Amino acid sequence: MFDPTPRGAALIETMTSFLAEHVYPSEEEFEAQVRAAGPGREQPPVLEQLKKTSRELGLWNLFLPHAEPGHEPLSNLDYARIAELSGRSLHLAPESMNCSAPDTGNMELLSMFGTPEQKERWLQPLMEGTIRSAYVMTEPLVASSDASNIETTVERDGDEWVINGRKWWISAAARPQCELLILMGVTDPDGDAPRHARHSMVLIPKDTPGVTIERDLTVLGYDPFESHVEMVFDNVRVPATSLLGDPGAGFAMSQARLGPGRIHHCMRMIGAAERALELMIARAKVRSTFGSPLSDRGVVREWIADSRIEIDQARLYTLYTAHLMDTVGNKAAASEISGIKVAVPNMASRVIDRAIQTFGGAGLSQDYPLARMYAETRIVRMADGPDEVHRRAVARTELRRHEDAVTPAPHGVAAHLAHLTRL
Repeated sequence: MFDPTPRGAALIETMTSFLAEHVYPSEEEFEAQVRAAGPGREQPPVLEQLKKTSRELGLWNLFLPHAEPGHEPLSNLDYARIAELSGRSLHLAPESMNCSAPDTGNMELLSMFGTPEQKERWLQPLMEGTIRSAYVMTEPLVASSDASNIETTVERDGDEWVINGRKWWISAAARPQCELLILMGVTDPDGDAPRHARHSMVLIPKDTPGVTIERDLTVLGYDPFESHVEMVFDNVRVPATSLLGDPGAGFAMSQARLGPGRIHHCMRMIGAAERALELMIARAKVRSTFGSPLSDRGVVREWIADSRIEIDQARLYTLYTAHLMDTVGNKAAASEISGIKVAVPNMASRVIDRAIQTFGGAGLSQDYPLARMYAETRIVRMADGPDEVHRRAVARTELRRHEDAVTPAPHGVAAHLAHLTRL
């Protein structure tokens, strides 16, 4: 049922070879170049070479499910397998294929809602990989897990929009290649519009006066290459034509953006967990304690068995969700998308944590990818909606489904319930 198409199968083979021959051998060099570049986050040369190679191999922009000039889309189910493989090198493979967040979601927004002029200015350079972008939604002063709380204002002034507010956890905005900010703010703060129809999205060139990056944000004390920053928008002015989509449609557009992004995260997390399990097993075979290999220890064998079971469960759940997205659409698959967004990052965190424990002190160091994997996985339990919000969405769907399917209780059950109410 979840077998890849012939094109998908061929891409899986190509992707497997790309990882083995180009990505894995480049990881150590990439880390060294990132450390040498320092906080300026200059593009590591090795990443540019990998981008060139992935393009030549036909692994470029595979995430985009919409047809665009020069782009033939894959199904979500086919892409799931490719994204899983890319997750085996979370910090390097996705970007080398132009398939990394936040650009992926931003390209989807522009593809679905951009005008021809907006696509020409922003979508084409993003698809070419000549620029990068950031998605500017989360705010420090409100609970952004409920996006309708967002307070940054986007007010009309003649032929311009004026933006004021503070945002944080904005990924990639500090990268020198980042030229576009897609910001979500309130365009109807005092009107009568429903709560979820007050927000809009606006396209802001990063060099616009009034845009300030105030500080970098670390993740568990670690400064990721992707970068996360806190930003201020102080009377930032952009032309009226910079609005993306319709006024008041920002919340609905954000859900259209985040749905595919959530499943992409999950696909990559499965690949990270799979690699962590492989590393755990290899380590357990060559390290000994008290005269016996770690692989002979009962607790380590339990870790290996539990990891295998949990990865396979998560993979099937994710493939099923991708299948639903392809066959019934993202909206109808919303509950499953929320479900995997909870299940998969939590699974990956457990598997990677077991691998770190098996490695001992080395697992916490930069000598292996596990510590970086763990930090990135922990981010995903917050990114694109925290676990609690997605559990709420799944529960709401299940309760509604139960209400729709309620049938009269059998006489015996009804009598028993009546008896209980009298107790």
